[in-house]
Amino acid sequence: TEYIEKYGRVVRRLTERGLSVAVLDWRGQGLSTRNAVAPHLGHVEDFRHYQHDVTALLAHPELAALPGPRHMVAHSMGACIGLRSLMRGLQVKAAAFSGPMWGIRLNPVARPSAIVIGRLARAAGQAHRYAPTTGPTSYVTVASFEGNMLTTDREMFEMMKRQLAAHPDLALGGPSLHWLTEAMAETRVLRALPSPKVPCVTALGAAERVVNMDAVRDRMARWPNGRLDLYEGAEHEIIVERPEHLNRFFAGAVELFEAHRNDR
Repeated sequence: TEYIEKYGRVVRRLTERGLSVAVLDWRGQGLSTRNAVAPHLGHVEDFRHYQHDVTALLAHPELAALPGPRHMVAHSMGACIGLRSLMRGLQVKAAAFSGPMWGIRLNPVARPSAIVIGRLARAAGQAHRYAPTTGPTSYVTVASFEGNMLTTDREMFEMMKRQLAAHPDLALGGPSLHWLTEAMAETRVLRALPSPKVPCVTALGAAERVVNMDAVRDRMARWPNGRLDLYEGAEHEIIVERPEHLNRFFAGAVELFEAHRNDR
C-alpha cells in the first residue's frame, strides 16, 4: 500500500519543525520503476537491492547539498531496509521507526509451510506468483474502514481510497512468493545481528496485525540506546493514525533528533 504521496501529512509535520525531508518510493512501488509484466506485484529479486535505492537517494544532488545533521524516519518495510542500512554504517544521528517489519506476522503453524512453498515456487519457476490470499488489487481499495489493519483514523483511510481512485498508477497489490521468501530471510538474518549504536525510538501499535510484535520487542530489548513506545488502540501505520498518536510520535521523534543533533 506504500507510495510517498500518502505521507504528505508526515512531511508537513517535519518541515513545520524546521527539518528538510527527503523521501522515496522503493523500487517496484509508487512511481518508481515497476515490473513491466506485472506492475502491481510487490516484488524484489534480492532484498539487498533496496540498499541500492538508499545509496541513490543519498547521492541525489539536492540531498547531498544539505548540511545535516541527518536523521531517519522509517515505517514498516522501510524500517527493515533502514535497520540494514544502519548496520551497514549509514551515517545518521538518530532514527524513529514506526511499525517496523523486523519480522512478518504469520501463524506459527503456517511459517514453515510458507518457507517451503517459497522455495518450491522458486524451483518451479513460479516465484513471481502472488502470495496466498493476495492479488493485484490494492488492500486499501477493497478493504472497508471497519476492521482494516492499517489505521483507526477514518479520515486518513478515506483519503487513501480517494488518492488511489484518482491516481491508480500509485496502487500496489500483494507481494510475490519470492518477495515473501526474501523478506523472511532478511528479517531472520537481521534478528541474529546486534543492534546499531544509533539512538532510536520505535512506535508500535498495540493492535498491530501486520508485523511480528515479538520480533520488535526482542530487537528493542537489545537496543541500548533505543526506546519502545506502545500505542494503545493503534493499528500498523502509526504515522497515518489518529491525531493523538501522530502528535505523540512526532513529538518523540523530534525530541530525540534535537537531543542528538550535535553527536559526533
